[in-house]
Amino acid sequence: MGDVTQILSNIQSGDQGAADQLLPLIYEELRRLAAAKMAQESPDHTLQPTALVHDAYVRLVDVEKAQQWDSRGHFFAAAAEAMRRILVENARRKKSLKRGGGRGRVQFDHVNIAADEPTLDVLALDEALAEFEASEPQIATLVKLRFFAGLTMDEVAAAQGVSAATAKSQWVYARAWLLGRISPPDESPKN
Repeated sequence: MGDVTQILSNIQSGDQGAADQLLPLIYEELRRLAAAKMAQESPDHTLQPTALVHDAYVRLVDVEKAQQWDSRGHFFAAAAEAMRRILVENARRKKSLKRGGGRGRVQFDHVNIAADEPTLDVLALDEALAEFEASEPQIATLVKLRFFAGLTMDEVAAAQGVSAATAKSQWVYARAWLLGRISPPDESPKN
């Protein structure tokens, strides 16, 4: 049993100090995942990768509510789900009427910046993923592991107990399905 898995087991048993031991072991990996997710956010977001990691970690390792972690992969799947929920909550909060609703900021000193990829509408992705999850729960979990946790296809396959080829074909199917749901009608999905 690896260090992370053992510490997760100790947290599950109610060991108050185990959570303090876990963070240094997984922090850099969670921070890297959060930074990748934040890079896909719109340029006006205010949530920082460090804050995302800390919020997700607090949700995962709340010793008052004992969590059940089967493995390191299970923990990172839960971390991906926690990060997704935090990003969705943040996007909803920013779109609320209290915070200006659908109005955007106006920049007075206009600077044209070329962007490589369009920003992701986290709310649209969340709605599409929820719809997809209703019919394809296992493949939706694969999407969460791949997209939100940033796992490689081999890591996803191992976490799901399927072959790499199966994971890859499920990923291709899920991407096409989700892109079809979140792409504007006048745009065709790329790739």
